[in-house]
Amino acid sequence: MADVRMIGVRKAFGSTVALSDLTLEIRSGELICLLGPSGCGKTTALRILAGFEKPDAGTVEVGGEDITSVPTPKRGFGMVFQEYSLFPNMTGRANVDFALKLRKAGAAERKETVDRLLTITGLTEHADKFPHQMSGGQRQRVALARALASQPRLLLLDEPLSALDAKVRDSLREEIRRVQREVGVTTLFVTHDQHEALAIADRVGVMSQGVLEQLDPPRALYESPATAFVAGFVGTVNRIPAERVDGGWRVLNRVVPGRPASEGASLAVVRPEQLAIDMDPAGDGRVTETTFLGPLTRAIVHRTEAPLIVDVLTSEFPTLAAGAPVRVRLRDDVDDVLLIEAPKPE
Repeated sequence: MADVRMIGVRKAFGSTVALSDLTLEIRSGELICLLGPSGCGKTTALRILAGFEKPDAGTVEVGGEDITSVPTPKRGFGMVFQEYSLFPNMTGRANVDFALKLRKAGAAERKETVDRLLTITGLTEHADKFPHQMSGGQRQRVALARALASQPRLLLLDEPLSALDAKVRDSLREEIRRVQREVGVTTLFVTHDQHEALAIADRVGVMSQGVLEQLDPPRALYESPATAFVAGFVGTVNRIPAERVDGGWRVLNRVVPGRPASEGASLAVVRPEQLAIDMDPAGDGRVTETTFLGPLTRAIVHRTEAPLIVDVLTSEFPTLAAGAPVRVRLRDDVDDVLLIEAPKPE
């Protein structure tokens, strides 16, 4: 295991800036997810770390060693990509064993390592199948076991689950997290799926237009977004007019402390679960749509201002339906709000 640091890394492709002064540290044994929309720079960061791309400026260090100019094969990293890249003429066992042959490991070590990794990844029953005889999830687990067989200093995962269906993806992401913890390998996972990132990462880095906007544990990222982009990209938000008053900012029915993201901030960023609704015949809102989400019900409430999205406990509102008159308020347990600028008219 090793600490990883990318320091002041910049990369442009022609006039397009892919990375702008990226500084990122991954602690030994940690799983970091880089999250963001297409074109945000997350994959470029991974490719520079892997050695597939050379940065225009900045350095890459692993375990205190500057590896910026070290070729990919000599970096000692394991990699798993969206495409499984398995050898079609080899069984799952042989695919995993191939990585050990490249290390010139002895026969006894190879057998012990392969058996252990097949067990860890839940592939023992499928070890003697060829790739075309396996499901997508099984093939991806073979790719993961093969990447771990070389005892990598760093494991790089580039959208490894995006080609799988939702149920398999959910199951396999838990497998990846379990295996990563059991093996203890330092890991960088790149994804555009926020649920994936929040579910498995020790810390999540949100990127936008080549800039790392925020790097924090999942809960901190969700509950205390540092920028308007992070707030809007991670989870669902309402943008509610906020008025500056003595003691803080008035948002709906309450005055709360605010964290202005800029000088002209005038909108509070509020999650659906931070709002509450009261059934009120004289209320200023009307439910126009409800969605059953199991323990929660999501209500769209139209008011004089913009409509609001509110998540309430289904058990408390079992008959909530479109047409109900309500009043929306900020929950009493909301301590503060992030404040952003209103969008400029086009």
